[in-house]
Amino acid sequence: MHVIAHDPYAPADRARAIGVELVSFDEAIATADFISLHMPLTPATNKMLNDETFAKMKKGVRIVNVARGGVIDEEALVRALDAGIVAQAALDVFSEEPPKQDSKLVQHERVTVTPHLGASTMEAQEGVAIEIAEAVVGALKGELAATAVNAPMVPAEVLTELKPYVELAEKLGRLAVQLVAGGSGVKTVKVSYASSRAPDDLDTRLLRAMITKGIIEPISDVFVNLVNADYTAKQRGLRITEERILLDGSPESPLESIQVQIANVESKFASAMSESGEIKVEGRVKDGIPHLTKVGSFEVDVSLEGSIILCRQVDQPGMIGTVGSILGEENVNVSFMSVGRVAPRKHA
Repeated sequence: MHVIAHDPYAPADRARAIGVELVSFDEAIATADFISLHMPLTPATNKMLNDETFAKMKKGVRIVNVARGGVIDEEALVRALDAGIVAQAALDVFSEEPPKQDSKLVQHERVTVTPHLGASTMEAQEGVAIEIAEAVVGALKGELAATAVNAPMVPAEVLTELKPYVELAEKLGRLAVQLVAGGSGVKTVKVSYASSRAPDDLDTRLLRAMITKGIIEPISDVFVNLVNADYTAKQRGLRITEERILLDGSPESPLESIQVQIANVESKFASAMSESGEIKVEGRVKDGIPHLTKVGSFEVDVSLEGSIILCRQVDQPGMIGTVGSILGEENVNVSFMSVGRVAPRKHA
């Protein structure tokens, strides 16, 4: 099948990524052989399939409605069936449920009906029970809870796409706060997101929550999650501002990088201070894994897994071997090392 879709909220690049062509509503109904409806019932969708829209469809179109009954004008559908515009209709939902026994639509020979009971089958109930149990276990482990009723609504596909960036955001927050001397005076945090996507196609609430989690949890006994992140930050006088840096290029990945800056603090690691006087760390996702790419003014490339040692030095021959020997004597195993330097033989 060649799949087309009309969705006023989906970005075209994301549709292309799953092999779907986005078209206008009129083009969708005029060119489709099969029309499947999936939307809530709102003032905008109420009776969106009516005499006028049926007249624009191909003769012999087949319609499946598994959304809400009210999105189709049922009397108009009967007329379209009788006129041969609609060859068949499969309906799981109706304007009135259960529909009247003498309903012309239900009795129509070219209509297949099911009783909107999918969620009530034994299989569905078992599936829901397992899903709830897994969600509770995940929430208790501190994982993302997509179905928390008092959290901002984040669609499952967005959660999946943002998952490695969520991990990056939390780890950048944890690293930044551990570079603060004292650890309790953090009041102002600035987060910068570099992305090729349009601002309305990048929901950063989840990322902001995880940066908040990373900053607060290492210096307190509070457990931070998507539900309480903004409230917890406000309680502690922590002000987090966000900015978007719009990049040119393909918006296939949601983010190019995340930068976290903590202002008006001193650092226990002087090289983490930027030229303007804030602690600054920056990272990106590479091959699905969070990487640290900048500390202060120094470019680095380190996987944010396990423990990290930051070391100041003057760039010169033998330093890597010296550091490696010191760590080796203390039985510390090194998986990777990266040197960031201003210039050869200068600070690193």
